[in-house]
Amino acid sequence: MRRLDYAALLEAIPAWLRDYARQAGAEGYVVGLSGGIDSSLAATLAVRAVGVEHVLGVWLPCHSRPADADFARMAAEALGLETVEVALDAAYDALLAALPAGTPLADANVKPRLRMAALYHLAQSRRRLVLGTGNKSELMVGYFTKYGDGGVDVEPLGDLYKTEVRELARRAGVPQPIIERPPTAGLWPGQTDEDELGISYDELDAILMALEAGEEPPASPEQVAMVRQRIARSEHKRRMPPVFVVSL
Repeated sequence: MRRLDYAALLEAIPAWLRDYARQAGAEGYVVGLSGGIDSSLAATLAVRAVGVEHVLGVWLPCHSRPADADFARMAAEALGLETVEVALDAAYDALLAALPAGTPLADANVKPRLRMAALYHLAQSRRRLVLGTGNKSELMVGYFTKYGDGGVDVEPLGDLYKTEVRELARRAGVPQPIIERPPTAGLWPGQTDEDELGISYDELDAILMALEAGEEPPASPEQVAMVRQRIARSEHKRRMPPVFVVSL
């Protein structure tokens, strides 16, 4: 496990966000609030960066559970954050009705892609940037929706493993019930990130950290192979679309 200076991070990440917004000529950030630890921490860091008056929290229900709204509201109230609600249920239903029948996962991934479109509409209307909420663990194994929750302007948590996000969230003052809540993308009822990944975040982070350090991961060969496979198969998600270079 690497050792981080969390106090320094609580200064450095907001400073980076502040500078990035300034360089982009943006007036602040827009962040989708899911009620989870990642979006809550990202919003907290953005408020530290540009001030609460320049951060907009967006609740984007799409056949979501009432508990999700409660946690999102808790995160916003802890920061005194302005929020708007954009209900996407009808848009989701209409789009699926217009599409040929798809797989359950393809249908579920329409939700984060609709949320991405809504966030960019709000951000452009307010001359702001879309704040990403992805962490390093999820980015490395491709556990995000391409052009969905992966469609953002900045990723302040993108070099922090999930276990490190938890610790930084504690130090940043994210409400404890949010920190303790089982991570979920809310793609379908009862869905949790760890069930879908097939591994706990503690186990995943230990493997990823070892692989990054060139060390032998403290896990079974089967788990390591699974993680390696996820990294390889999701490489396309972490790159801009390749361009064919004309050289004839």
